[in-house]
Amino acid sequence: MALTRRSTATWKGSGKEGSGTVTSTSGVLKDAPHSFLTRFVSEDGKAGTNPEELIAAAHASCFTMKLSFVLGAGGHTADELTCTANVKLDKVGDGQGIVGIHLELTGRVKGISPEDFQRFAEDAKNGCPISQALKAVPITLEAKLA
Repeated sequence: MALTRRSTATWKGSGKEGSGTVTSTSGVLKDAPHSFLTRFVSEDGKAGTNPEELIAAAHASCFTMKLSFVLGAGGHTADELTCTANVKLDKVGDGQGIVGIHLELTGRVKGISPEDFQRFAEDAKNGCPISQALKAVPITLEAKLA
């Protein structure tokens, strides 16, 4: 079953002084502001979003859902899975690029050993569609049970 998901970005002005908005079909993003400031200066994220934050959100969401399926196939159901995806942007050549993604996972799963949880988490990391799309950069995982 092929799916197509859409978001639209609009940009006005120069790269450094301009700004834009991002809107998703679902409405979760509705004219979310983004600019040079929101991407490279505003670490707290309160000025607006940026592409790396959106990639991090997509990766954390995809990974936890995939892990729930992997756990289910192994006979386990998670009480809770929480993942923070850290997308690192740094200098690459003459510009900037994503140089790595680190997933920080905490799970509450009854009746599972830490070793099995780690194995299932690695399987989910390697198998989730967003990980597949991002495999050009190193993706690391730190998984622990709560």
